[in-house]
Amino acid sequence: MNKNYIIPNEWSIVEEGFDKKNVEASESLFSIGNGSMGQRANFEEDYSGDTFQGSYIGGIYYPDKTRVGWWKNGYPEYFAKVLNAPNWIGIHIQINNTKLDLNTCEVSDFKRELNMKEGWLSRSFKAKLQTGEEIQVSTKRFISVKYNEVGAIKYNIKALNFSGDIIFSPYIDAGIENEDSNYNEYFWKTLKILEGTNEGSILAKTLKTEFNVGTAMKVDFAVNNNIIETTQQNIIAEKSLTYTYKINVQEGDTATIYKYGSYVSSLNYENEELIEASLKNVQEAKELGFEYLLEAQIKSWEEIWKTADIIIEGDVKAQQGIRFNIFQLNQTYMGTDARLNIGPKGFTGEKYGGSTYWDTEAYCIPFYMATKDASVAKNLLIYRYNQLDKAIENAEKLGFKNGAALYPMVTMNGEECHNEWEITFEEIHRNGAMVYGIYNYVNYTQDFEYVSQYGLEVMIAIARFWHQRANFSKIKNKFVILGVTGPNEYENNVNNNFYTNYLAKWCIEYAVDCLNKVKHNYPEDFKRIVAKTNLSGEETYKWLKVAEHMYFPYSEENNVYLQQDGFLDKEIIPVDELPKSERPINQKWSWDRILRSCYIKQADVLQGMFFFEDKFSSEELERHFDFYEPLTVHESSLSPCVHSILAASIDRMPKAYEQYLRTARLDLDDYNCEVHEGCHITSMAGTWMSIVQGFGGMRVWENGKLTFNPQIPKEWKSYSFTINFRGNIIKVYKSQTECKFYNESGNEIKMMVHDTEISIPSKQLVTV
Repeated sequence: MNKNYIIPNEWSIVEEGFDKKNVEASESLFSIGNGSMGQRANFEEDYSGDTFQGSYIGGIYYPDKTRVGWWKNGYPEYFAKVLNAPNWIGIHIQINNTKLDLNTCEVSDFKRELNMKEGWLSRSFKAKLQTGEEIQVSTKRFISVKYNEVGAIKYNIKALNFSGDIIFSPYIDAGIENEDSNYNEYFWKTLKILEGTNEGSILAKTLKTEFNVGTAMKVDFAVNNNIIETTQQNIIAEKSLTYTYKINVQEGDTATIYKYGSYVSSLNYENEELIEASLKNVQEAKELGFEYLLEAQIKSWEEIWKTADIIIEGDVKAQQGIRFNIFQLNQTYMGTDARLNIGPKGFTGEKYGGSTYWDTEAYCIPFYMATKDASVAKNLLIYRYNQLDKAIENAEKLGFKNGAALYPMVTMNGEECHNEWEITFEEIHRNGAMVYGIYNYVNYTQDFEYVSQYGLEVMIAIARFWHQRANFSKIKNKFVILGVTGPNEYENNVNNNFYTNYLAKWCIEYAVDCLNKVKHNYPEDFKRIVAKTNLSGEETYKWLKVAEHMYFPYSEENNVYLQQDGFLDKEIIPVDELPKSERPINQKWSWDRILRSCYIKQADVLQGMFFFEDKFSSEELERHFDFYEPLTVHESSLSPCVHSILAASIDRMPKAYEQYLRTARLDLDDYNCEVHEGCHITSMAGTWMSIVQGFGGMRVWENGKLTFNPQIPKEWKSYSFTINFRGNIIKVYKSQTECKFYNESGNEIKMMVHDTEISIPSKQLVTV
């Protein structure tokens, strides 16, 4: 596969020339969605080559039975997976009875474009079939943001050297398998197929979870842009519905099919309403028409980009990279439904099951908080609050008591559903991310009522977990946390991972601090929470004793905190001394060799210093960065962004820029040779942070002050971004010679810039 075939463009992802080896990667990169549903960029017509078909609906999942070598107490019984949904985009196409298939015909002038500014996907190409007919095809499709249960396709075929028949056979296929099915099972049962004139719907339900989904289609036809009537033939199979239409064309004519599709689910409708609701959606879509829907789509994305866009002048690849990341984040999650969350692959693939990880709290909340409004981030937090009982159950299964909670590493409904020992039982640091997400939200928004209403219950349950998970070491005269895996998954079952221990200490201290604030400021909520959790002062004293006496491994020789006990027992060889032929090591080395090496998959100690930067001096940050970054292979998508932000904060701009490009173009340039599995959605929020928090130096410290410390890479002429800070819209512009702040809001705003306080009156521009 050619890893660098995406053409640089400020607003579009563009592929020119057809290469079969790139098909599955492009299906990921050109994915489209609207926060409620999404799909990979599969061809509408048949393709017999290697392809990974995928359409997905938010919140619809299946508990696929776990595959393990042997069972252990506490193992989850299933791995929850977002379901590959019934396929509505498909159109079988024949030219004079010869199937159109880009794997078997001669393809030229191929171009694919994902227009991020306007939210649509297009393709154009010429094809010469085995029987000699030549056609020119152009397609455009989108999933509507405004009408979020609807998608639309316009598919044109021009007859270049023949007169004859073009046969369109649009279909819905509910006989879909997940690419990642553990036992090659079908996850859907077809309940009903309803046919009609140019429209139809299939009602299917998921096995076990019994989500019901109605999938509808409606079609319309034109020749040379004139709508025509044509005869329909129906083919109904056990799990599919296909209509066939034969259109006679003369040489030079263009035949067009408009196909409208809809998903509706039992998350939002009663089961008996689904068929009717799906058909109503496609009927209304057809009445509005493709061009009207497209115009509405363009306006919707224009509104999104007003606060989400980052403009980079002088570096097209950097510009394309950041917009691609922002675009995919918005396609994945719009923030309107607290039942939904953000899977690491979003709607672009099935790896990681489409489930929720700690990535949401650690990386995604800042993006949605600053580019939309506080309610969007709050919905992400409420998602976890609503699953607190399940988190307590998860901890109980592992032997914890008294309402201690262990949030899952992987989940759809709050239950742990990941079955790798080193992750399910050892990556307990995800618990700390739940509390950090609350802290980040409250600090940014000043919405402390969230703590009194929801957040404090979560903090108490997590503090109880850390208290029970730590044990006292007589030898060290400290509390230790044994048998964990930190963010660096190239180390398993280690003792006293610095990041985990630091998070545990901080979570306890923050929980007690919030308890005291709620007690004094929200006495009724305090009484309710204490009664509900059966909390006592004696218990919190025990927590604080653990926090106060927590152990952190430290090297006096190197003057750094160690990633974990025994880290320096390893042979320390910098990454730049590794031959390129042995990278990525997770695809070239045995697991045994990786575990014995010094190489770090992603920020670990540095992850803690990124979270709690204000707790460490600049000298400490530099020492730790200089020690750990040269040992980091960045084989996690979550790694480059953290290193970019920290590098900028210690004035290492060349390294910050290098790591920014890596995170921004991680998928576009396929750094880790895995984009065919889907895009790295959650790490894309880290890319946004690389500019806003890294180069822009934006922080909101514990005193609630908004601060900026803008810097700019030498490769750029300028950059600018917009943030929503407590309801105030602020635009930041930085060039090589000046920095400007524009206050779009109706209030005066005070902020710190380079350690100097400035005030910006309403609707005014200030140059620093």
